[in-house]
Amino acid sequence: MKIGIDARTILNPERGEAIGAGHYAYQLIRHLLEIDKENEYVLFFDFRVREKDVKKFSRDNVKIKFYPFSDYKKYLPGAYSEILGTATLTKEKLDLLHTTSPMSRIPATYRGKTVVTIYDLAVAKVPDVFPQLARAKTKTMLNMAVSRADKLIAVSASTKKDLCEIFKCPEDKVQVIYSGYDARLSEKSAMPRGDVLKRYGMVEGDKYMLFLGTIEPLKNITRLMEAFAAFKKRFLTTGKNFNYKLVLAGKRGWLAAEYKRLAKDLEIEKEVIFTGYIVGDNLVPLFSQADFFVMPSLYEGFGTTVLEAFATGVPAILSNVSSIPEIAGDAAKLVNPLDVKEIADAMFQFSQDENLKNSYREKGHAQVEKFNWEKTARETLELYKSLK
Repeated sequence: MKIGIDARTILNPERGEAIGAGHYAYQLIRHLLEIDKENEYVLFFDFRVREKDVKKFSRDNVKIKFYPFSDYKKYLPGAYSEILGTATLTKEKLDLLHTTSPMSRIPATYRGKTVVTIYDLAVAKVPDVFPQLARAKTKTMLNMAVSRADKLIAVSASTKKDLCEIFKCPEDKVQVIYSGYDARLSEKSAMPRGDVLKRYGMVEGDKYMLFLGTIEPLKNITRLMEAFAAFKKRFLTTGKNFNYKLVLAGKRGWLAAEYKRLAKDLEIEKEVIFTGYIVGDNLVPLFSQADFFVMPSLYEGFGTTVLEAFATGVPAILSNVSSIPEIAGDAAKLVNPLDVKEIADAMFQFSQDENLKNSYREKGHAQVEKFNWEKTARETLELYKSLK
């Protein structure tokens, strides 16, 4: 088979480091190329990506292609851009094209077989937490992807359920293939605890609970901060010195500037630390030194950071909605993301009970082993073969 994979989410010049869809595309391609030496792969990258950055994907059965119009398509009429896109794909005579994100649109005039991966439908399930323009654009792109695809990959059963309900697509069109986690996260951090604390503005004796993700309303940051403020008040009633920090790690998203003002209003500005985007090498040290992880998201299509916490041995407090119970199993404390008191109570419970945290650590290590990228790649390859 000649398999095309749209890899424009990797090394995207406009969006920076590979996160989300880019991470999925990178890991999937990497593992497909490790297990499959028979089929031919054509990888399509953004025109502005440097050739030296894609050399890591070079194999005897791999061809690297660049969308020739992506650097100047904003100056072209939509129809012309469509023609160039279709011509680029058609020229390769693909048996199928896998688009690894619904936001990487398949040209309407392309007639080849297609597979599209869908991560989540948060924009349809919790639309109020998205800007109006982004909401409309994402819904349009999702509609087009679902209607055009011959097969859809959902990264969780929860996402499949939402897909079938919202878009009325037949269940046999959607296959659940779980994502994996980066096995390097299971390696021990070589960075001393003191260095980790110093890097993020803390001192010896400080403990921190960690959130990792885009700083935006979908991640329920307001209630997370309100819960932390309530936790702080309750902790102080014990007569102990309050030495906890709330570390919010991740890139700034929509309304991110509001959260610093909120921290001040809640009188926790000295305890809340915004780290900005965390590069890969710093993930393990930041996770491994956390007292616990907390992610009360309003919706997750899969929840890669859940597996990252488990892999690094960090006990977790997570939402009980969407795909999270499916991915976490019994390896985390699940809470109602709309209930600030319930989130705060879980924080306090974790702060007081080492045995409870150790129990979740052990369960997390066992749970994360159920997810790996080689399995993802093998199941995806079988899906490709089914479309011959």
